[in-house]
Amino acid sequence: MKQFINAKEDIVTDAIDGTIAASGGALTRLDGYPHIRVVVRADWDKSKVALVSGGGSGHEPAHAGFIGKGMLTAAVCGDVFASPSVDAVLAGILAVTGPAGCLLIVKNYTGDRLNFGLAAERARAFGHKVSIVIVDDDVALPELPQARGLAGTLFVHKIAGAMAENGATLDTCTKAAERVIGNSKSIGMSLDTCNVPGSQKEDRVPEGMAELGLGIHGEAGVEQIAADGAKYSVNKVAEKLLATMSKTPHAVLVNNLGGATELEMAILTKELIEGGLGERADLMVGPSSMMTALDMHGFSISALELTEDDEAMLAQPVECASWPGCMKINSAKILPLPDGLSPIRAPASEHANTKDFLLACCEILIASESDLNTLDAKSGDGDTGSTLAGAARALTEAMDTLPLADQTQLYRAIGLELSQTMGGSSGVLLAIFFAAAGDASSAGQPMTDALKSGLARLCQIGGANPGDRTMVDALAPALDALDGGLESAAIAARKGADYTATLTRAKAGRATYINAQQLSGHVDPGAEAVARLFEHLSK
Repeated sequence: MKQFINAKEDIVTDAIDGTIAASGGALTRLDGYPHIRVVVRADWDKSKVALVSGGGSGHEPAHAGFIGKGMLTAAVCGDVFASPSVDAVLAGILAVTGPAGCLLIVKNYTGDRLNFGLAAERARAFGHKVSIVIVDDDVALPELPQARGLAGTLFVHKIAGAMAENGATLDTCTKAAERVIGNSKSIGMSLDTCNVPGSQKEDRVPEGMAELGLGIHGEAGVEQIAADGAKYSVNKVAEKLLATMSKTPHAVLVNNLGGATELEMAILTKELIEGGLGERADLMVGPSSMMTALDMHGFSISALELTEDDEAMLAQPVECASWPGCMKINSAKILPLPDGLSPIRAPASEHANTKDFLLACCEILIASESDLNTLDAKSGDGDTGSTLAGAARALTEAMDTLPLADQTQLYRAIGLELSQTMGGSSGVLLAIFFAAAGDASSAGQPMTDALKSGLARLCQIGGANPGDRTMVDALAPALDALDGGLESAAIAARKGADYTATLTRAKAGRATYINAQQLSGHVDPGAEAVARLFEHLSK
């Protein structure tokens, strides 16, 4: 089991108890476990219109995460991806409905429509004023007569919730909710399906593909497309949305379907703002996990055409755990670097042989990216190849700005470039290596001696020495053999790199945290990179 759960039958009640425990007293629940699972505002006095939503669990933080002043009054929780029972919905309605009435906000799925609808009828029979709206914001299949309810539901919760908090009548809240539903459009994309507790995962999305227009219960999308990066993905989603949107200002909601990282969501947001959809976006909600599909590695975008007082209602403060706020989209003013940090570069100069040599080195590192990442995954965090390849690409782009004809200044320029473009400690260490080599070269040392001086400074500051299972184990013997030619240096580098596979304890770098069993038999990726570099150059 690769999920932090207890018994399958206790998933929803355990999750509700955890949510209530973390609410600081803002939330409570009705009695009735396990069949009735209703989370309510602990401070609710029935003086205003109540908002009740819910549905199957697995979409957390929806719906309990949006209970609080200014949004929902109660959430009715079903089993994972299954509608709650009529009795559970009725219990929620009766618990929170006062003279002002109750608005049910329901996503357009058959079970939810039926169970919430029947519960509303029964509540009316008790004399309560109850209205119901059905959210159908999915645009994946425009011709579908019964579109699904997706994350656009959050716009309804927020705007109707703000109006109810401000004292609007049930009829006014209902009409506003219907207007927001009519003006909301959503579509999602995912790289993978989700893991439903207790069920076999459906691996229907091939490697290198993504699914466009899928539902929030793991339903198949309308088409599978190439997973060709964040920009391409956002553009494909935007195409579907823009075809349904007016040219007036919109609010956009960027929703994590559960498995995308914060880093990915930030990149997707950047692409959204810079693309065609960004031209019509005036307000932003997120990026955040708001209506998930368990751990689905995907995202959805919802767009709301802004009319009347929508902007004010979206911006009105709320007291609930999971609403990320609604922000105006503005262009950031880029600030200059502080004095002393703007790099002073030596004048560029041309030298064809040096340029060809450096480009060859860069090409070797770029070609080795995948292999080095795979090797690093066995003893580190799996990014050595990407780190080196990224630096190589940056150096390639900067090639025509380098002082190629001045060896001393070239060392320093390479060090400066790596310090700015190469992440982690590797960039700093190699910047130190080249800066020290530049200093030695300016003092008259020949190339090999200058590089050895750079290595000595790297070892001094970085704390790595031969035998510590780092790139030093390949670089040091290679430099010692370099006067004998590149072939001799390559042989020495390979011997040193292979030696690291016999070392079951690292004394520097992230591999120091890895146990002996995981290290044994695996070459250090930094040493492997050095060995490959010399081997290719020697040919």
